[in-house]
Amino acid sequence: MSASTTKKALIRRYERETLAGYVNPASFLQPDGVELLSDQGHASIVPYREIKLVSFVKEFEGAADPQRQVFLTRPKMAGLWVNLRFRDGGVLEGIIPNNLMQLEASGFTVIPPDSFGNQQRIWAPRSSLVAVEVLGVVGSPLKKRKGKPTAREQIGLFDE
Repeated sequence: MSASTTKKALIRRYERETLAGYVNPASFLQPDGVELLSDQGHASIVPYREIKLVSFVKEFEGAADPQRQVFLTRPKMAGLWVNLRFRDGGVLEGIIPNNLMQLEASGFTVIPPDSFGNQQRIWAPRSSLVAVEVLGVVGSPLKKRKGKPTAREQIGLFDE
């Protein structure tokens, strides 16, 4: 039995209500907007200019509760730590892959600060953003941390 190809999503829009439904992660980005399948089975295209962000969620219930938008400390997950600033003045921090081949032309998919909460991934269209700032590189493959050398004044009890 194959896994479901649709994911639960909330489309947060400017000046309109939030839409809940299902999207296909492989094909939800259409030339005119985001394709959404409602729970009643109606497919619609939401224009990019109306969308603030698309939240991929675990459950629709409790999704209206405010989620943490910024990291409390430096993130531990490998990738680029970014700050997204929206047209309406909103701010969202997240982690994107440190691989430019994985960036999408129409927007950014980020892992939110509270990835263990209801929101698992967030996609923000470029038309919704005024700035994207890289705050740091976490887990850079360029520098490998070396272990602490053992002190020479330490005696070796179990050395042969």
